[in-house]
Formats: sequence, structure tokens, C-alpha cells
Amino acid sequence: MDWVWELYKKYITKALIAGGNSHPTEAELEAAFVKALAASSITILVQEPWMNSVRFKGLARAPLSEMTELLENPMEWLRQRYGGGKFKLNFHEGWHFVATKNFKPEGPHLWKDAPEISF
Repeated sequence: MDWVWELYKKYITKALIAGGNSHPTEAELEAAFVKALAASSITILVQEPWMNSVRFKGLARAPLSEMTELLENPMEWLRQRYGGGKFKLNFHEGWHFVATKNFKPEGPHLWKDAPEISF
């Protein structure tokens, strides 16, 4: 899950500095990261053609604690459930946006038949 830390690193560091800790230790960063993950959710979207443009279709939203398989191997997880396409994973801690990461697994577009979630 090193790739998830890379997404959260700047967010966690800024939060600790804003809280008065201008030089957080590795242990403090790790503790804040674990705490943020416990309060985080992920939204999975896929880019699809729409009216001579593109839009992002919402496929899923869940707490990170329920998505460990996705975090361990995102390309394979996306490919198995949704097939190929241009996917966007958005991470939030509560209402706060943390980061986004794009993935582009190859394969048939199984996501076309998936229901769209509304936000």
C-alpha cells in the first residue's frame, strides 16, 4: 500500500503542521496516516464518452476499511470487477478531498452494464 501513502503524504503533513506540529516525526506521520485511513472513503469513477465529450460515471463508494483488496492490487481489482477503461479513484477523509489516482486496465468494458451511483 505504499502507493496510498504517497497519495496521503502531503495531506497528512499539512494537517499536522496546521495542528501546530511543524516537524512531525515518522511515528507521528504514520499514526496520523492510520487514523486518516480509518476515517477515509474511496469513490470509483470511470470515464465514458458522452455527447461529444466525456463524463465520469460513478461506480462505487465505500469506506477504505472495506476495500483492502482494491488497495493491495488496484489494477487487478478494477479489471476483475469492471473490466478495462480509464478509472479514477478519489480518496476522502470525511468531507475533505485527499487525492485522486488514475488507472487504465486493459479489457472489455464490463462497467457499461454497471448501475451508476449518484452522489
